[in-house]
Amino acid sequence: MKINMAWRSYFTQQLSFLFFFFFFIWPIIFLYIPLCNMMLISFVDHGWSLSLLGKYAQLLDWTHMRIILRSLLLGLCAACTCLLCAYPTAYFIAIRVQKWKHILLFLLMIPLWTNFLIQVYGWQFIIARHGLINGILQKLYIISEPLALSHTIYTVFIVMVYCYIPFMFMPLYSALASFDTKLFEASADLGASPFKTFLRVTLPLSMSGIRTGMLLTFVLGFGELAIPALIGGGKYMTVGMLISYYFLIVGDNALGAAFTCLSGVFLLVTASMLYMCFNRWCRKYAGLEL
Repeated sequence: MKINMAWRSYFTQQLSFLFFFFFFIWPIIFLYIPLCNMMLISFVDHGWSLSLLGKYAQLLDWTHMRIILRSLLLGLCAACTCLLCAYPTAYFIAIRVQKWKHILLFLLMIPLWTNFLIQVYGWQFIIARHGLINGILQKLYIISEPLALSHTIYTVFIVMVYCYIPFMFMPLYSALASFDTKLFEASADLGASPFKTFLRVTLPLSMSGIRTGMLLTFVLGFGELAIPALIGGGKYMTVGMLISYYFLIVGDNALGAAFTCLSGVFLLVTASMLYMCFNRWCRKYAGLEL
């Protein structure tokens, strides 16, 4: 009996190690090794000879910097707009709603079950020249000629916000749902107004959800390919579109890899600055450390 127990304990320990080893090794195989390979390709010149600057010297001009800045601005604006739209909804469902909470969550999660391209193509029927919006406005005699809604940077931004709101909502809801509502009562007993309670209690304690949602939507928006290509008509080049162009159209893997690494550096620096801003705000206004 003791021998069986010893073997069972040994097997359990080895099984735990195998699970740990699997979850430790798969990021190395599927993330870090391809990333190192991408960096190596970016330093390869013609004839597979290594170069000190590789293809980076061709990318250090205003054209490529403008594309990176445009993608950063689009991603950041989309993330901030998603936060402003998703926070009140997440707060209402997580704290105020009791009876219909699961039904509302189900309705909000339905877009995640729909194919991403179907959502984007659906917006094309809405904003087309003879689409839903122009049709309604003309029926109401608000406009006489159809508006040019498609192939603009504004519609690209609106569709990005629509597609990324669920990715902002879920981290916010998870953070807000774990609140102890007695904190609101304690804040009110100490004489704090509802706005001050929100600023000093609710917002800092939900900062983990804000940080996760902001970084997630910002990274997705920065590397977006389908929305600028389909909704924007390819008129506004973004990082995802240019990377696809270098790899698939031009066929210059070294140049595509170099631009991928360069844009990744800008993304990492901007994301680090966002994290430091969140951390500084929490230290200053709430005495918390992220």
